[in-house]
Amino acid sequence: MSVHLHREIEKLKRRILALSAIVEESVRRSIRSVEERDGPLAQRVIKTDLEIDQTEIDVEEECLKMLALHQPVAIDLRFIVAVLKINNDLERIGDMAVNIAERAVFLNTQTKFDIPFRLRGMAEKAQAMLHRALDALVNLNSSLALEVCAADDEVDDHYRAMFEQVVAEIQSNPQDAECLINLLSVSRYLERIADHATNIAEDVIYMIEGAIVRHGAKDFKPHTGEEHRGKQ
Repeated sequence: MSVHLHREIEKLKRRILALSAIVEESVRRSIRSVEERDGPLAQRVIKTDLEIDQTEIDVEEECLKMLALHQPVAIDLRFIVAVLKINNDLERIGDMAVNIAERAVFLNTQTKFDIPFRLRGMAEKAQAMLHRALDALVNLNSSLALEVCAADDEVDDHYRAMFEQVVAEIQSNPQDAECLINLLSVSRYLERIADHATNIAEDVIYMIEGAIVRHGAKDFKPHTGEEHRGKQ
């Protein structure tokens, strides 16, 4: 690797990690804005989306420039391609955080209501998946990334149960239908955040191992540290 390419890759790492931190904080704040009925906090999440969008554009332009100027190969090429994809998933997660915050703005105008237990559990699971996917990215840990992929089914189960719970609640309390539908929308956005966290984890595995595991993450066995160093 040339010295100049090495510097550009290190710069790219810092940018994608900075974007990861902003997005993770937006998700945390959006969920808190729903749970605490905090309209001003929800508005902060919505405003932060402009920064996320601009950073996503900057990272994409940097990746394309590196591909054109340096024509990287092997692990450097995998890294840049993976960052391109992770960058897009982070931007989409930022959009999901905004969608949740918008639901919070509406719910803040309604009379007090109870947050369904399933939604709280689902929020915790989705946030944990995102955090672990980003930890796997920071530490280049394919085993941790695989754990994220395995956890996606649990979030899907939570969403299905949440859907059934909301339908039952609407039948029992039709006057609360609008609030309940908004809460169901929040759960759908959480399910999408978990999907994007899974995508990030799969791209981390590709970055480290050079393996595409989109349709078989459960059956994939990561290399040990010694094997991985030998591959590089």
